[in-house]
Amino acid sequence: MSIVKNAPKTATTIVIRSESSARVSSSRDPYYSLMRRLFQEDATAIRGQKFLNLVESRQKEGNPLRTEEWQMVLEYLDVNRASFYSMRNKLTGAGLISIKNQKYHLSGQFSKDLMDMARWWWTAILENNEELD
Repeated sequence: MSIVKNAPKTATTIVIRSESSARVSSSRDPYYSLMRRLFQEDATAIRGQKFLNLVESRQKEGNPLRTEEWQMVLEYLDVNRASFYSMRNKLTGAGLISIKNQKYHLSGQFSKDLMDMARWWWTAILENNEELD
């Protein structure tokens, strides 16, 4: 039997929309729009955003959120343990957060992966110069 908190954190699915009106940067709440691309349910998207905000604020304070604080996080997000770890694993798999030394950190891996995909498509498939327009 696999335990949710130990489930693989290597990949996740993100919804891509081609319409310019659906761009995250065009949204009134870009953070929420990004979360809706990762999570199917509205409530999970809101919890994901709250969790990332918590990780970000604690990181900026110089007091990163520790993995052992999971019970406090469950209460803060008003969610059960399995739901929390499932959400956390999705955020980790997407490259938005990382866990180092039992502490949560915001991660740039998400951006790096998206830039790599865009650059590959732009140059290898569309045969354009390296500069993205």
